[in-house]
Amino acid sequence: MIKIYHNPRCSKSRQGLSILEESGKPFKIITYLLDAPTKTELKEVISYLGISPDDLVRKNEAIWKGNFKNKNLTDDQVIDAMVSHPKLIERPIVINGTKAVIGRPPERINEIL
Repeated sequence: MIKIYHNPRCSKSRQGLSILEESGKPFKIITYLLDAPTKTELKEVISYLGISPDDLVRKNEAIWKGNFKNKNLTDDQVIDAMVSHPKLIERPIVINGTKAVIGRPPERINEIL
């Protein structure tokens, strides 16, 4: 089943959700700010994306700037930061099987549908 890690307050995430709705394919919405992924889940998502944990971080968030910016963090420490502060996770993320994309721009979602 297709999954979208969604933040309803984010316009790009809402656009991504719209693309999924228009596809007609079944999908599950994970409102990750309310239902934060575990460390294991986040590691799996990162592996599907084929990126480093650092590439999934929203670096303009105040939490990142105030607590983590310019620190030499390991991948595990970056993942721990995102688990503790899900607002740091880039969005939307769409997963289809073992393929995933960050929907920025939202049209990238079509690559895995």
